[in-house]
Amino acid sequence: MAIPVMMPRQGQSVESCIMGQWYKSVGDEVKEGDLLFSYETDKASFEEEAKADGILLAVFFDEGDEVPVLTNVAVIGNKGEPVEEFAPGSGKVSSVEKEPETEEKEEDSPKVIEFDVEENETGKRIRISPLAKNMAEKMGVEIQSLKGTGPRGRIIARDLEEAAKTVQKPVAKPEAVAKPAPVQKAQVLQSGTDFEIKSIPNIRKLIATAMHQSLQNSAQLTHHLSADARQLLKLRKKYKAEYSEGKIQQNVTINDLVCFAVIRALEKFPQVNTHYLGDTMKWFKKVHLGLAVDTDRGLMVPALQNADDLSVTGLSNQLQQLAKQARSGNVNPDLLNPEAATFTVSNLGNYGVEMFTPVINLPQTAILGVCTIVPRPKEIEEGVYGFVPMIGLSLTYNHQALDGGEATRFLAEVKEQIENLLV
Repeated sequence: MAIPVMMPRQGQSVESCIMGQWYKSVGDEVKEGDLLFSYETDKASFEEEAKADGILLAVFFDEGDEVPVLTNVAVIGNKGEPVEEFAPGSGKVSSVEKEPETEEKEEDSPKVIEFDVEENETGKRIRISPLAKNMAEKMGVEIQSLKGTGPRGRIIARDLEEAAKTVQKPVAKPEAVAKPAPVQKAQVLQSGTDFEIKSIPNIRKLIATAMHQSLQNSAQLTHHLSADARQLLKLRKKYKAEYSEGKIQQNVTINDLVCFAVIRALEKFPQVNTHYLGDTMKWFKKVHLGLAVDTDRGLMVPALQNADDLSVTGLSNQLQQLAKQARSGNVNPDLLNPEAATFTVSNLGNYGVEMFTPVINLPQTAILGVCTIVPRPKEIEEGVYGFVPMIGLSLTYNHQALDGGEATRFLAEVKEQIENLLV
């Protein structure tokens, strides 16, 4: 009996995915557990395995197509079985011919995309699945010496497991192997003597759409202000010394301390810790802090739930774990939904940025940009001036949800919390 293959849902917030590579061609024999295709959300990449044995009878989408979750993307069954009933309304159908009267053209079906790693001693290309390749790199196994048991001699995960047994090395199960999401490389579409036109990766397209919609659907305004950073630097020095001496297990950073101050300010200004929904506003009793993280795949903003319950060291630990997961591509997709966070912090201070205009992650009401620390003249006591380290703060807010006075008072509270931080 023919069985449809659906685009999986990776988290409740994910509504569609970008189709990646097909690892099987229409007409290929498929075994349960074989890799069928890769796909990606706007923040992470995944691979889908076959859930049954049979023949890949049809595929309905090509690489690069945006596919709604839980939509049929292929059909597995016995040769000759009908597939039309499984085809999405607007999908393309590439299927096994029921009657061998017309010769199928090679370009009518998607080609298997092999991961040709390198040539072995005989000059033959080595075929290996992405998962097996990643396992081999982590385990230090020479793939040239392996014999693949997958389709057409392809090296698959179980081949790496068997190889690991022979060298008596413990091996994590394939599903436990953390692998970073691959970075899609831009392709050169056209070139001249002084230019190149390159494709835009799917991830960048999705991020660009989100940013454009944010600016189109909200009245964004940014206020800039600087805070005295002497107390911040003093605490950073204290925690750094305690970490070096082994008194604490967490290396608390400037950003962690700023986030702690922001949380305290949000508790005093709950109208900023909101979502603007047009005719209504959603007020939160807890602070779910979004953290902008720069990754190889683009900007990601995972949310730290209930951040207001944490101490400084606990907050530091959780934020750094969240950033690590985002960079490795293993973060929970639900935490990347803008609705998962109530407020976002974006820190460009490490890059020396003195002022910038962050873009709100709708439906959030505001976002704080944290800038670098620079010495600025300040009155230390009456009639006495000196240079004081000042940290720049840039608050972008939705003027539909907050008045300028409210936003200014909140930003002033962030400044107050930073300058008088007690932990």
